[in-house]
Amino acid sequence: MNTAQARELLLGSYRAALDAADPLRIVPAHLPSPPAGRTLVVGAGKAAAAMALAVERHWPADAPLSGTVITRYRHGLPTNRIPVVEAGHPVPDAAGEQAAAGILAEVARLTSQDLLLVLVSGGGSSLLSLPAPGIRMADLKAVTRDLLHCGAPIQAINTVRKHLSAIQGGRLAAASRAPVHALVISDVTGDDPTHIASGPCVADPTTYADALEILRRYRVQAPAVVSAHLERGLRGDITETPKPGDPALAHASNLVIATAQQSLQAAAAFFRDRGIAAAILGDSVTGEAREVAKAYAALARQVQGHGTPWPAPVALISGGECTVTVRGTQGRGGRCSEFLLSLALELDAAPGIHALACDTDGIDGSEDNAGATLGPDTLGQAAALGMDAAARLDANDAYGFFAATGDLVVTGPTRTNVNDYRVILVTEGKL
Repeated sequence: MNTAQARELLLGSYRAALDAADPLRIVPAHLPSPPAGRTLVVGAGKAAAAMALAVERHWPADAPLSGTVITRYRHGLPTNRIPVVEAGHPVPDAAGEQAAAGILAEVARLTSQDLLLVLVSGGGSSLLSLPAPGIRMADLKAVTRDLLHCGAPIQAINTVRKHLSAIQGGRLAAASRAPVHALVISDVTGDDPTHIASGPCVADPTTYADALEILRRYRVQAPAVVSAHLERGLRGDITETPKPGDPALAHASNLVIATAQQSLQAAAAFFRDRGIAAAILGDSVTGEAREVAKAYAALARQVQGHGTPWPAPVALISGGECTVTVRGTQGRGGRCSEFLLSLALELDAAPGIHALACDTDGIDGSEDNAGATLGPDTLGQAAALGMDAAARLDANDAYGFFAATGDLVVTGPTRTNVNDYRVILVTEGKL
C-alpha cells in the first residue's frame, strides 16, 4: 500500500467518525412529539447550529417552533425558525451573554403545556455564558482564561463555571415550568451530561467549596469579586446549584445522542469493511500528547515486529482529549498535530506505518486545520526541506512542520464535537 492509498483510507475513516456524530443524521431519531402548546428550542455549543437545522427539517410545519441557539463564530448555518447567534469561544463574550440572557427570559415564560427542547454540545460552557448577579463579563473572562491555562481538566474548569453562572449547573432547566428534553452531544471523557457545556439541564453534584478548592489547587488568582461570590456561596448566602434528587429538575431529561465511542466504532467498521482489522484502544485517552504518542509508537512497533497483540494489517484507533504543555513562544499547532510529530520521531520512518490525528470539531488548537496525516516518508520530506523535526516539536510548532510537508488536514468547522480521533495504520509486518 503506497502513501496516497493509505492517506485516503485514513481520511475515509475520519469521515466515517464524523458522520457518526453528524447532528443532521442523528438528531431526528431522538426528537420528541410536539406538545399541546409551543416548543421553545434553545441550546449552545459547536454543534448547536446543525442540531437546530436538524430540528427545523423534521419538525411538523404546523407545530409552533421558536427559540435561539448559540454557537462559535464561523459555525453558524442558515435557519428559518430557530435563530442562530455566534459568540466567543473558548473565552466568553458579550454576544454570548446577551443571547443567554434572552434564552433564560424566554424559558421563564413557558407554561406546563409547552416544551423546552435543549440542544447541548461541546463548547457550550463559554457560549452559554450568563454571569451570576454581581459578576461582570470581564471578571468571567479573566477567570476563564486562567482556568484554561492552568492545566486543570475540563470537569474541574466547569465546576467553577457552574458556580459563577446564572444559567448553567441545572439552572436553565430549573427555570422552566415546561417539560425539558435535552439532547446532548458529548465532548468529555465519560459522557456525563453534568460536565458537557456545564450541564445546563442536569443536577450538579459539585459545590461552592469544590470551586474554591479548584482555584486554590491550580493557583488561579481570580478577580476579587469572583472569590467573594464563591465565599458567599460557601457560607450559604447564595443558593447552590440544583443537586441530584432536587424536585426542581424532576421534569427534565438528558439524552446523550453522540459519543466518541460511537464514532470510533464507525471508523473501525470502515476499516473492517475494507478487509483491515481494527482495534479500539480507548475513547477517553488523556495525558500529554507527545507522551501518549511514545506509548502508541511502541505498540505500533510491537504489531509490526512481532504480530502481537494483533497481526498487520490493522488500524489502531483511539479517542479522548490529550493536552499540550506549551514550551515554545512561536509555536503553532494543537494536540493532534503535536501527537503526530512526536509519533513521527518515535517511529523514525518505519516502513508500512501511517497515521492520522484530527479533532472532530475541525479545529486543532487555534489554527485552521483539523489535524494532519503521517507517512513513512514524512521525516525524509522534512529533512529535504531543511526542517529539524525534534526542534519543531520542542517549539510546539507541529502546524508549521506539517504545513511544510503538505500533510495538514483542513475541513473547516464540522459543526460537531466528540473529541479527538486518532488512528495508526500498520499495513505490513516483518514476521
